[in-house]
Amino acid sequence: MNFQQTHRAVVAAALLCIGLCPNGASASEQFPFGLEMTLDVAPKPGSKRIPNLEIGDRGEVQLELWCKGGEGQFSVAGNTVVFVAGAMQDRACAPELAAADDALVAALSAATNWTRQGDFVSFTGSTPLRFHLNTN
Repeated sequence: MNFQQTHRAVVAAALLCIGLCPNGASASEQFPFGLEMTLDVAPKPGSKRIPNLEIGDRGEVQLELWCKGGEGQFSVAGNTVVFVAGAMQDRACAPELAAADDALVAALSAATNWTRQGDFVSFTGSTPLRFHLNTN
């Protein structure tokens, strides 16, 4: 076997392992860039809305919370995550909904790690958060 054949065989074996080995990242384990997800909670009294995040392909985020809306940015490296909140629209909110929105943004900003199990994405930090991917 010459060098070129050996090189091709090694590359093919590596690609096969990435797709089949337990440590290879499958699509279900990747950060949900380009997807929308909803916080895994019941609606709050006084609101039919449940917070959701629409994550762009580069980590840009559109947030629709219980009352407020805004934008932010996710940066991801492995299982480490950083969320930076951007401008938030201060809509006419009941004080308790505005406080819940602020607490959710603070919890996302304090998240340090993330995991994905099927259609669920969890963030760990000062307050654990769990989101369900909108797969419909």
